[in-house]
Amino acid sequence: MTRKPPEMPSAGEEPPTPAATEGAVPDETEAGPASTSGKKERVLHTRVPAVLERELKRFAESLRMPVSNLVRTILEDAVNAADAAGESVEGRLKKAALQLGLEREKLKKRVLPDPFAGVYAFQPVTLAQPVTCARCARPLTRGEHAHLGMSELPARSAAERIFVCDACLPHAS
Repeated sequence: MTRKPPEMPSAGEEPPTPAATEGAVPDETEAGPASTSGKKERVLHTRVPAVLERELKRFAESLRMPVSNLVRTILEDAVNAADAAGESVEGRLKKAALQLGLEREKLKKRVLPDPFAGVYAFQPVTLAQPVTCARCARPLTRGEHAHLGMSELPARSAAERIFVCDACLPHAS
């Protein structure tokens, strides 16, 4: 088995690191924190079709820059564009979800009957039995202060009685 000699860098390119020429891919612990900040550059080998190589070389020559700098710039621009597109989509999805939540609440208010529609007053009471607040659904315990909704139609069962906690008590506007 013959061993392939390491490739020589083109004019203006950085020489490959020993790990890169051996085919090993260094992990983040070898590269250290400087590699993520862009201060310590790494060599990346990739295979491209011959047609793409010719086009890259021709384009780099027309710009009078090394192929490696051109490829690096193209990759950086592609990553930045992908990040921007992802952020844009994420922002639109969050906005749509927020709008959907608001519309859902509006629809719920229109569809569900107002539990306070027949109530003409609220009487402060001390609870003898646990109940649930009709507005926020918070459990109200025995001995707690709450407000009983008074209406013309008497409640047919304990479940039909309307109780609200202090926080949910409607105030005159």
